[in-house]
Amino acid sequence: MNINHIIWIIIVLILSILQTGWPDILRVQGVTPDLGLIMVIYFALFYGEERAMFTGLFAGIYQDIASNTPLGHHILCLVITGFIFGKLSGRLISEHPAIKSALVFGGAILHGILFNIIVYLQDPYTNFTYVIFINTVPSAFYSALMTPFVFWLLQQIFRFTDFFSAYSPGK
Repeated sequence: MNINHIIWIIIVLILSILQTGWPDILRVQGVTPDLGLIMVIYFALFYGEERAMFTGLFAGIYQDIASNTPLGHHILCLVITGFIFGKLSGRLISEHPAIKSALVFGGAILHGILFNIIVYLQDPYTNFTYVIFINTVPSAFYSALMTPFVFWLLQQIFRFTDFFSAYSPGK
């Protein structure tokens, strides 16, 4: 197994645990960034839709288990978002940090709308627009602000593992 695959799974688990296990570290005014979504967009932009969808699967499983939602809500939303942004990544010039942040903001809005549609279909008495404006939009802004830092961290980690795997004895 390639070292990049092992590091990728470990990073997905660490950031998912950070998001769900220690939310007070990341919480600002009751809002937390969606690190799972940031990872999905990162892997969609730099590695394509397949890696993004698997990242969405792993991060979504952990988020569904750690939160009080039925299994599959986060998985479905993250996988769909990863697929869409993975398909778009070949058509976008996304080198500037502002563009990456805007893509994460758009992905967070898409993820929030999909998630809230699923919740609304299960419980039609919830106020859909209220939840979008109170939960989704602030989380999308915070996730967009965290994007350059998380992308930089992931690029440094995978640059190191690419260097490490290029000089492995098996090659």
